Amino acid sequence: MMDLKTYGYTEIEAISDGLLPGRVTELRRERFTVMTERGEVTAVLKGTFYHSAETRVDFPCVGDFILLRYNESGDSLIVKVLPRRSKFSRADYSGHAAGYTKTVLEQVVATNFDYVFILSSLNWDFNVARIMRYLTQARQSGGQPVVILTKADLVPDYNHALAEVTQSIPDVPVHAICSHTGLGLSELNPYLMPGKTVVFLGMSGVGKSSLLNALIEQDVMKVQAIREVDSRGRHTTTHRQLFMLPSGAMVIDTPGMRELGLFDADEGIRASFTDVEAWFPQCRFTDCRHQAEPGCAVLAALADGSLPRERWEHYMAQQNEKKFVQDKMGYLIDKRARNKSIAMWSKQTKKNGGWKK
Repeated sequence: MMDLKTYGYTEIEAISDGLLPGRVTELRRERFTVMTERGEVTAVLKGTFYHSAETRVDFPCVGDFILLRYNESGDSLIVKVLPRRSKFSRADYSGHAAGYTKTVLEQVVATNFDYVFILSSLNWDFNVARIMRYLTQARQSGGQPVVILTKADLVPDYNHALAEVTQSIPDVPVHAICSHTGLGLSELNPYLMPGKTVVFLGMSGVGKSSLLNALIEQDVMKVQAIREVDSRGRHTTTHRQLFMLPSGAMVIDTPGMRELGLFDADEGIRASFTDVEAWFPQCRFTDCRHQAEPGCAVLAALADGSLPRERWEHYMAQQNEKKFVQDKMGYLIDKRARNKSIAMWSKQTKKNGGWKK
């Protein structure tokens, strides 16, 4: 028997007879790999899941704690997802460009983690604005963000990039590392304690797989070379998976994201731009749009340099994206409300004896 507490499980509710708790460690198509006290099992969703779940968000994800009906001779059945203490989501445009999408869905990337490692490589593709976007969504997730600047061996002096990130996000830990030489890896030890879970996020080619191999002390993930022309990587990780490290910490590795769509990011934006929003109460009008209104503290701060224009532009870009996503979500919310109303009306009609001529 294995102690599931080593995988971060804490009993939060009474478990019905015949059910077994577990943690999802891998998902391939419709089949889940789950770690339980009886060891690793494969599982599928119970049929009622497809009827009771309102959206795909309610389906199990890597990192989730679940209850299953154990089957020693075949696939076990997942019957319930336990409450999540943290969740990283991104906006899913369903394969469409932003200008052509009709609805924006929530895609859950990982759950039940303590730290979010935002990885960015110190090559030609280094981009502070992109790190800030990941940071906003990480703050929304409930996990503690940590910025990891990889491939420190590729630049003559990584301290300049380190200072640039630290200046842009002064309240978040930033570490420069090299997975191949071991530079800076010891700085990550305080996050990699027994029972803790870390999720790796970043674009393809930033070195997520190389870092995982270094931490787990073996080559569990294939590593591919990046394109030298633009420093972009190919997808090494094709699905999400949870790994146990020798330290007793766990890592959720995720496929590289070409773009991160912000989703439900109100709190994340507020936390990332407290310095910007601190100017708002100083405006003459409470409904100031910060465009051309008299007595606007934001415009005055931009004029005298108290508020860096680049900082304001980053803030507005994220606010505009948030509004776009909310508008597209509104269509979906209205559609769900209509379907629910129709279902209730149909149920009431049947209860009253059906149609009457």
